[in-house]
Amino acid sequence: MKHEHGGNKRFCFGVILILIGGFLILEKLEIIPWSITDILISWQMIIIGIGVISLLGGNRTGGMIMIVVGTFFLLPDLIDIPREVRRIFWPAILVAIGIAMLLKHKGKRDEVIMGSKSSSLDYFDDFVIFGGREIFINSQHLLGGKATSIFGGIEYDLRRAVPSESGSVIDCITIFGGCGFKIPLDWSVRNEVTTIFGAFTDKRGEAFQQASYDPSKTIIIKGMSIFGGVEIKHI
Repeated sequence: MKHEHGGNKRFCFGVILILIGGFLILEKLEIIPWSITDILISWQMIIIGIGVISLLGGNRTGGMIMIVVGTFFLLPDLIDIPREVRRIFWPAILVAIGIAMLLKHKGKRDEVIMGSKSSSLDYFDDFVIFGGREIFINSQHLLGGKATSIFGGIEYDLRRAVPSESGSVIDCITIFGGCGFKIPLDWSVRNEVTTIFGAFTDKRGEAFQQASYDPSKTIIIKGMSIFGGVEIKHI
């Protein structure tokens, strides 16, 4: 199992912050014109940056969509885009998303179902945009997985699952969305989620405080939450 995705995203995010700060310093020193800084530090570039981070994290579909959308809205500031091209952009994006979903479905053994589903796989990989999904995991050797939620929500019920002895790592990306986990009281959770106008909350409450957790049942939740949230609970 590869665990380097979270590190890649943090490295990329750190580089982005350094570049933003560097451009702001150069602009204040009047070394580069304000017009260039205005383009490089814009909401379009933020979307592109998030797409790059998602791409490095292994989420090719979501990453490419955000890069394309950010680039499209940035181009009018750089070149003159014909009106005909602007009119067909969103339909083309819908077609691209549909093709990506078909290709992703073809490459998977398990059937992807919007709504509720159950899985005994040891590793999961779910992507939700403008929707919701509830997933029951009953793996007895859970290695972890990836969960990406953009303007949507995913909830995992892990109360019948057992973490792998070699470790269980879950990588979450939430952008204006949420990701929730229902876990047993004897599990230990290590939070490594980076939040930007987001939150990581543990709502297990007093029942968890009074329970004795098993050190061998530890999961690591890492990733990034931007205007979103990651939630841990028992019921």
